[in-house]
Amino acid sequence: MKSNVSKLLSTAAIAVTVSAGATAGTLDDVKAKGFIQCGVSQGVPGFSNADDKGNWTGIDVDSCRAAAAAVFGDATKVKFTPLSAKERFTALQSGEIDILSRNTTWTYTRDSSLGLDFTTVNFYDGQGFMARKDLGVESATDLDGATVCTEQGTTTELNMADFFRKNGLSYVPVIVQKADEALAAYASGRCDVFTTDKSGLAAHRSKLTDPDAHIILPETISKEPLGPVVRHGDNQWKDVVTWSIFVQINAEEMGISSKNVAQIKSNTKDPGIRRLLGAEGNMGEQLGLSASWAYDVIAQVGNYGESFENNVGPNTPVGLPRGINSLWTEGGVLYAPPVR
Repeated sequence: MKSNVSKLLSTAAIAVTVSAGATAGTLDDVKAKGFIQCGVSQGVPGFSNADDKGNWTGIDVDSCRAAAAAVFGDATKVKFTPLSAKERFTALQSGEIDILSRNTTWTYTRDSSLGLDFTTVNFYDGQGFMARKDLGVESATDLDGATVCTEQGTTTELNMADFFRKNGLSYVPVIVQKADEALAAYASGRCDVFTTDKSGLAAHRSKLTDPDAHIILPETISKEPLGPVVRHGDNQWKDVVTWSIFVQINAEEMGISSKNVAQIKSNTKDPGIRRLLGAEGNMGEQLGLSASWAYDVIAQVGNYGESFENNVGPNTPVGLPRGINSLWTEGGVLYAPPVR
């Protein structure tokens, strides 16, 4: 008990110290060192995952690359730090990383008590359960007495407890340190069910020897708005990270992609698009960025739809439909404030 209390006090002290010192200016620090240090997962296909050559891809990776394109005009000026769920917040609080972009759920407690700020949502998700088809389970309400694997230090662990308690079901939790360890425990038969965000289940299922032998159950038991996190108190840096994502969403809504952005910038007479792409005015100046910051984000990283399709869309191993992550004009919830 004593060690846990000490650990909590230490974390709180870091949060207060970092929050108080955040006004030092992350943007200036990032420009001085010449790159953004981005905290990512230890491997979730479609969100943040490294290949055998160490090249990182995914929606969360694209959020960091978009910020780099906005700041430097070069989306490659990012270094990645793989973090477990348990390590991620301390790494940001301590200044080890500049952005945490690691399929992290925005919650009241995290936003209000850790000395951190969520920027915006880059993926709307919800928690679910995956089971082997031969288990014969068709619904999460059939899981009474199940052994369930999940990762320590996540909202998943808490939501799982709430779900079973609410429905009067018994279960045996198997809690491990890393997502890949949870998947390995599930694959080996150590547990009947694996639970995490549904996007994560789809991503991890793609790693299994026979993905088609496993089913993601229909129930969604929670809201999981995922997005990048920065230190509290540095409003300029938060704005840079937030608006780098808003630019991608607005670009898709305006029909601008990495493939046509150069042509549109040269030819458009639309004042809204001209402002966005830096063809008139200098919207970047308000963020401490160049006039071409938004153009660079779109040209080098793409709009939101491109990022989704390239990383988790139906033609990828993850194979997710757009669903709720469609634009508001297409029946989804993606909506970004205007650049004006």
